[in-house]
Amino acid sequence: MTDLGRVLVLAGGLSVEREVSLSSGSRLHEALSRIGVDTELRDVDDATLTALAGDPPAVVIPVLHGTSGEDGTIREVLDLYGLPYVGAEPAACRSAFDKAAAKATVTASGISTPRAVTLPREAFHDLGAAQLIDRVVGRLGLPLVVKPRAGGSSFGVGRVEEAGQLAEALMACFGYHDWALIEQAVTGVEIAVGVVDTGSGPIALPAVEIEPVTGPYDYAARYTPGATTFITPARLPAAVLDAAAAAAVAAHQALGLRDLSRTDLIVDAAGVPQFLEVNVAPGMTDTSTWPMCLEAAGLEFGVVCRDLAAAAQNRSRHH
Repeated sequence: MTDLGRVLVLAGGLSVEREVSLSSGSRLHEALSRIGVDTELRDVDDATLTALAGDPPAVVIPVLHGTSGEDGTIREVLDLYGLPYVGAEPAACRSAFDKAAAKATVTASGISTPRAVTLPREAFHDLGAAQLIDRVVGRLGLPLVVKPRAGGSSFGVGRVEEAGQLAEALMACFGYHDWALIEQAVTGVEIAVGVVDTGSGPIALPAVEIEPVTGPYDYAARYTPGATTFITPARLPAAVLDAAAAAAVAAHQALGLRDLSRTDLIVDAAGVPQFLEVNVAPGMTDTSTWPMCLEAAGLEFGVVCRDLAAAAQNRSRHH
């Protein structure tokens, strides 16, 4: 066993991404155990706080996805209990989880992102959906992507090819969040760039190219083995890969993230990486891109996560 003490992997929870989180937690638990780390996997429930207080772990790795996992909630709780953890602090999580806020922050730091408008359900209900939809299409053009202002795993995300489809896409989106981010759809190569920082500053990992076999990169395409082809490193010119790496690190820093993140980008026809979103608790499943980025860099998943846990522990000692 390493001298880290007991590492607690927190997974599950009650968000719509519960199953993905449990899969991430299970894989991380196995990877750490395999290299001799004393690891416990815990499904977050109403007994969790009692366990944290009664038998505190040495360090926590939260792999909760979606609401409460990535919006800062679980980090806030861990701070209240004085427990060191891997990942961004609560305020940074909130900024990154809110897609509209994240876009505004990265735009201010010079990163390209598709044009978008963000509107609540009430605006369409109270002000008149038909006129607002006309204005949105007039401003942004077509095609569009509609996504919940916060959330992951492509829940509630829809592509709109013609104006008549926008109302239906908004209804689907509002099933997951009260605010919709309506964004210009960029045609190009979709990539994910992982960032890791074990203590000497954030570095970008090799980009993973994402190519769904059929249709969009939705929930099924993300988590069904064989539904998407992942290519690392991405088949793009070196200069474009460098620009994507720089954008991922810049987004990580602009949003005040730490330890790890994953930035999703789409490289447009001009070869410009366009920022889509950043993830503070990237998936760790067999079909998740962050572990693929590590592998492409010649890094072992379990070892990197152990080093992140050690860095978190070290940080709390000097806090």
